[in-house]
Amino acid sequence: MPTAEDPAPGVSLRLLGGFQLLHDDVPVVVPRGLQRVIALIGLRPAATRSHLAGLLWPETPEDRALSSLRTALWRLRQDPCCPLRTDGDTVRLDPAVHLDVDELVATAARVRDGEVPRGAAGAGRHDLLPGWYDDWVLLERERLRQLRLHMLEELAGNHLTAGRHGEALEAALEAMAAEPLRETPHRLVVRIHLAEGNAFEAVHAFYVYRDLLLRELRLEPSPAMSALLDETLAPIRRATRREAPQRRADRTNAPGRSTGSGARGPAAPTTPHSR
Repeated sequence: MPTAEDPAPGVSLRLLGGFQLLHDDVPVVVPRGLQRVIALIGLRPAATRSHLAGLLWPETPEDRALSSLRTALWRLRQDPCCPLRTDGDTVRLDPAVHLDVDELVATAARVRDGEVPRGAAGAGRHDLLPGWYDDWVLLERERLRQLRLHMLEELAGNHLTAGRHGEALEAALEAMAAEPLRETPHRLVVRIHLAEGNAFEAVHAFYVYRDLLLRELRLEPSPAMSALLDETLAPIRRATRREAPQRRADRTNAPGRSTGSGARGPAAPTTPHSR
């Protein structure tokens, strides 16, 4: 039996990678309908009951939607592990509940402030509630996806500025894996390789992305990305321009090729109409 000195039970709500409510790290079984209620309240902590009911039952008249919400909240309160707290017309998660989405948002804010939180590159790696297709889930999923992409790019930039090339590359590759066609992380990878003096790796990364973009979207990388390699490729381009006239001259002077003005080519094949 718990005593006054025992710590309060820890309650966690995980929405990234799938719904999971944990009580002292033990999963709590929650019916799918009530999962939707808890998840929405966790994502919209300041929403009124009317707003929550409208999002959860958009095709239902308001009075019936509110009635459904009251029933769902009553059912949740019967469970001693209920993670919710009612405050007037609003319902929110109990402040003691740990929400993984809040952790991602807080990590992104720290990166924006120039910090380098431990494990930031792996934060929010999984999508919000995969397999759920409610409109409010889709909007929130995209918001968090963009938040993480920008966080990873800022993190890579912070590491690059500080000369931590390995950590910068790790963050850039995480962003690239999350959105392979997005140019910004590919541009960061090129910059990181150039900062390390790895010209081959930089050129290789550029052409891998260029081939992907042409194959998938029939587009070329932006001028800003192409400009990253201008200095690296300049000697190759100058050499190519010098060699081109020589190759043309070699072909012109090849054995068996006549350059005289009166030279005649091979006779055209005879056709029935030319006889």
